[in-house]
Amino acid sequence: MSPSPSPSGRSRILFLGDDIKYNPRIYERLTSHFDIIHPSPADLQRPAFLQHLRDGSWGHFQAIMRPSWHTGGEMGNWDKELIQLLPPGVKVYASAGAGYDWVDVHCLAGNGILYCNGAGASTEAVGDMALWHIISVFRNMTRSFLAAQSTDPEQFLSAHHDLPAMSYNPRDHTLGIVGLGNIGYAIAVKAFAAFGMRILYHDIVRKSPEREAVIKAEFFPEIGSMLRKTDCLLLAAPSTLGGRPFLTSEVIAQLPRGSRFVNIARGSLVDEDALADALESGHLAAAGLDVHASEPHVNARMVNMANVTMTCHTGGGAVETKTGFERLAMENVERVLNGQEALTAVNKHLMKEGMANGYMNGHATSGERNGIV
Repeated sequence: MSPSPSPSGRSRILFLGDDIKYNPRIYERLTSHFDIIHPSPADLQRPAFLQHLRDGSWGHFQAIMRPSWHTGGEMGNWDKELIQLLPPGVKVYASAGAGYDWVDVHCLAGNGILYCNGAGASTEAVGDMALWHIISVFRNMTRSFLAAQSTDPEQFLSAHHDLPAMSYNPRDHTLGIVGLGNIGYAIAVKAFAAFGMRILYHDIVRKSPEREAVIKAEFFPEIGSMLRKTDCLLLAAPSTLGGRPFLTSEVIAQLPRGSRFVNIARGSLVDEDALADALESGHLAAAGLDVHASEPHVNARMVNMANVTMTCHTGGGAVETKTGFERLAMENVERVLNGQEALTAVNKHLMKEGMANGYMNGHATSGERNGIV
């Protein structure tokens, strides 16, 4: 028999992170229908968090929500060690953030838990940041910015005189996008409309002819064919926990000499030493990086390169994004607990597969829990 959700008979939500700031009415609606468990920041540190789960301190809860990206993740990666300590009956974990390389969505699915991200909330902001990096790598904005900020007249005049001979307009150049999901497509729309770029893309799922026609996009089922035609390569694909880099020396070698690279996806998708080598050799003319492999540290070789634009993983950093993350986290758990379809499910397609591979009734088999399987 399943345990009672709570003494009140209502479902319970484990709320991770800061108080709700932007959507108080939605939170009021949640509290009127569900019991909220809101641990202190100290209880979210990994040793304490795991111990609370082992001890069952918070009882049986049916949903987990993390409405803010900057808090609620103090326990670190949601890996097998953590996930298998969750009580049986957890149905959904809804978190802020578009990426999910910090959470094992396969393991969640295997435990019968739906994972929902903040997809859509950050699309506009990340799309705008991508445009900034695209214009920067074509027009050498970092060189110009550093020269102006130096307050040195000679550097100013050098940039003023020299940069026009090495800068290009993005118009009519090819933008090769790896990953044409919500964010990738939004970037393509913006780059097509604002810059007049030619859109090429590679993805595991091809867009409909109608959506391709809007941006006159050309689909490449084979990545190498696209790379050879790409003037600026942009990564907009998700990474996974423990995943391997996509941009390696082998991939870079397939790009035309003098092409450019922009990453607004995840730093783990890039072999940064290979990227630095290509920039030093001139095989790549410039790079724009909003994300980095070892955040909050940036690559020491590229930090002083005038042809590299770096930002602090602030692609999604806007009030509208934070508002949307809050709303989606709360609405996703609300809908799932009410028996409705989640708005932004990531691992729904993995649920049946995971249950068939050794997980039963919302928790792992004893062998899996003990690392035997």
